[in-house]
Amino acid sequence: MTTVTHEMDGAVGVVTLAKPPHNLIDDQMIADLIAAYRAVLAGGCRAILLRSSMRHFCAGAELKSFGTTTMIQSDQKRFTEFLDAIEDVPVPTVAAVHGGVLGGGLELALTCDMIIAADTAFLGQVEVTVGLLPLLGGTQRLAQRAGAARAKEIAMLGRRHTPEAFERWGIINLVVPEAELPAASLTWARQLAAGPTAVIKGIKMQANLASRGGVASADERQIEINDMIWKAADRQRGFDAFFATGPASAAFKGD
Repeated sequence: MTTVTHEMDGAVGVVTLAKPPHNLIDDQMIADLIAAYRAVLAGGCRAILLRSSMRHFCAGAELKSFGTTTMIQSDQKRFTEFLDAIEDVPVPTVAAVHGGVLGGGLELALTCDMIIAADTAFLGQVEVTVGLLPLLGGTQRLAQRAGAARAKEIAMLGRRHTPEAFERWGIINLVVPEAELPAASLTWARQLAAGPTAVIKGIKMQANLASRGGVASADERQIEINDMIWKAADRQRGFDAFFATGPASAAFKGD
């Protein structure tokens, strides 16, 4: 039985963590997540929404299986495949998080371009409390979003934090009432899916390159990115609509 389900909502690929009781991560769940992302991409999605059908978004790793059915933490090839498949997908990704977003669960959310949290969520890199460190890149991604000092605080102290604190620190994008999370996150994903897909891919590349390798790293690829979006049919649609009916009037098709 799969631990991750997927479906299409128009041009949005909806990927749902569904491993009872708390979406604890093991290698099977990682494999199912990668397969779900690849399936919605093959289905033509222009944005991905990552969510959970359980009480928690994800409460961390399945510790009982470490060294047996959970090996990603010791296999660089699998870890790189995971990041390539989940973080560097060519479409924008939105995580909708609620309940516990802890350890590996926070790391999953941090692979997404944007994170929307329910006001009842609690978040943290808590691995230090069981003698571990974040094994799926959480420390470096927290540093990327909030700076090294804040990342060290979160990972070294292992505390649980409110979503409001994470929003204030620039780690997540938006906090909404729990009842509004499904609609709010789907609205963002639908808006992204309705945009000029190649342009949004280019923006994602710019931001990721700059955050990983500095501004110069992104500048080195700028002309390549410019060429990519200049050749896109959506770029012409945007221009045509601007001159015919004004700004923000284009109906983009994702090509």
